[in-house]
Amino acid sequence: MKKVEHIGIAVKDLNNANELFAKLFNQSHYKQEEVVSEGVSTSFFKVGDTKIELLEANDQNSAIAKFIEKRGEGIHHIAFEVEDIEKEMERLKSLGFELIHSTPKDGADNKRICFLHPKSTNGILVELCQEKTL
Repeated sequence: MKKVEHIGIAVKDLNNANELFAKLFNQSHYKQEEVVSEGVSTSFFKVGDTKIELLEANDQNSAIAKFIEKRGEGIHHIAFEVEDIEKEMERLKSLGFELIHSTPKDGADNKRICFLHPKSTNGILVELCQEKTL
């Protein structure tokens, strides 16, 4: 793993959260996009070398909607940048980590992503992400 790529925060209202975090970080978000396959809208802030991703559910059956219903707003996941997502998935699977996806999916911010189940990571939802190549 190369670095912490971003920290994902589940929010009920993306517009309100954007205003709040813009005040907190003293800057506006630099990108907002919808990830239809995940049923979310996202917004990104850059804080030093780390990104903060705000996630709002667009679909009441999405993972973010279920997370907020169960736990409320807050930190949802920590994402780590990897060189080769397929190799890293195989490595972690061979070490006993439980993958939520068997193959990488398209995510926000031009990334290929995969999640590790919190049962195998001491209760933390871990995301692996790799920049998509052209």
